[in-house]
Amino acid sequence: MFSVSMSGTPGPNNVMLTASGARFGYRRTLPHILGILAGCMTLFTALAFGAGALFQQFAWLQTGLKWVGAVYLLYLAVQIGTSPPPALDDEDRARPQRFWEAFVFQYVNPKAWVMGMAMIATFMPQTGPLWANALGVALLGELVAFPCISFWAGFGMAISRYLTTPMQWRIFNGVMGLMTAGCVLFIIY
Repeated sequence: MFSVSMSGTPGPNNVMLTASGARFGYRRTLPHILGILAGCMTLFTALAFGAGALFQQFAWLQTGLKWVGAVYLLYLAVQIGTSPPPALDDEDRARPQRFWEAFVFQYVNPKAWVMGMAMIATFMPQTGPLWANALGVALLGELVAFPCISFWAGFGMAISRYLTTPMQWRIFNGVMGLMTAGCVLFIIY
C-alpha cells in the first residue's frame, strides 16, 4: 500500500510521464519510465547504506540538493509548458526524456528521497545482511512502482485522443508545465 500511495500519486515524475505519454505514446516514454525505476532503485539502496546519515551530519547538502532539484524542475516545467503542439514540432526539439535524464533526476527529486527514506526506515529489517535487506526493499518498491507510473503514461495517451486542435495541445502543455512548476512549492516550503 505504501508504494502504491507514493508511486501512484501526482508528483514531478507522474506529471512528466502524463505529458510524455500524451505527446509521444507509451513505447517512446518507456525509457523515461525505466530511468525513473533504475534511478529510484539505486537511490533507495544508497539511502539504505547511509546516505541519509550524511544529511544529518551536513545539513547544507540537503539544502543544496533541494535547490538544485527546484531549479531543474522549473527548467523541465518551462520545457513542458512551452512545447508546441505535436503537428508543429521541430523534429530535433521534440523528444521524450531519455533513460539517463530520468535516472539522474531521481537524485534531485525530493519526492523520491522522501519515499526512499520512509521505505528504508519503515520496512527494512534490522537483522540479516544489510545489502540483501537494502536491495530487497528497493526492489519490492520498484516492482510496485512500475504499474503505478505506467498508468500515468497511459493516462496521458488516453488524454491525447481528445486533444485535436493546436489550442487544446497548448492548453494541455501549459497545464502540465504549471503542475510541474507547482511541485517546486512542495520542495521549497
